[in-house]
Amino acid sequence: MSMMSEFKEFALKGNVMDLAVGVIIGGAFGKITTSLVEDIIMPIISAIMGGKIDFTNMFMVLGDVPAGTAMTYDALKKAGVPVFAYGNFITILINFIILAFIIFMLVKAMNRLRRQSEAQEAAAPEPSEEVLLLREISSKLSK
Repeated sequence: MSMMSEFKEFALKGNVMDLAVGVIIGGAFGKITTSLVEDIIMPIISAIMGGKIDFTNMFMVLGDVPAGTAMTYDALKKAGVPVFAYGNFITILINFIILAFIIFMLVKAMNRLRRQSEAQEAAAPEPSEEVLLLREISSKLSK
């Protein structure tokens, strides 16, 4: 078997195609989750804590700040100043927890459906010996 035909067989298997679709959907879902955290959840948390908290700008400067550099996270990063950005970490951590919880719920639902499907397959009775014999006779007669 040539390498090209082996690769074609590998690439066209259902598992590889399912994985590709999963990666694409996962990327889009990650963007949705990021937007949920940054645009909805974090502003609500900020409002509950007094309305003055912007988690993306919660940081500690660890080096010397050049003159004329604004004291914002983005400006400091562009200036090459070492910054301990714990607010950004908090946002990403909340994003991860939400995403992990949603994936957990999806896997839990899929496992429940799989167990139901397996139970239905196990409940289906196997054909009786008479039915098997009749099928064998029928196949021999049709030849």
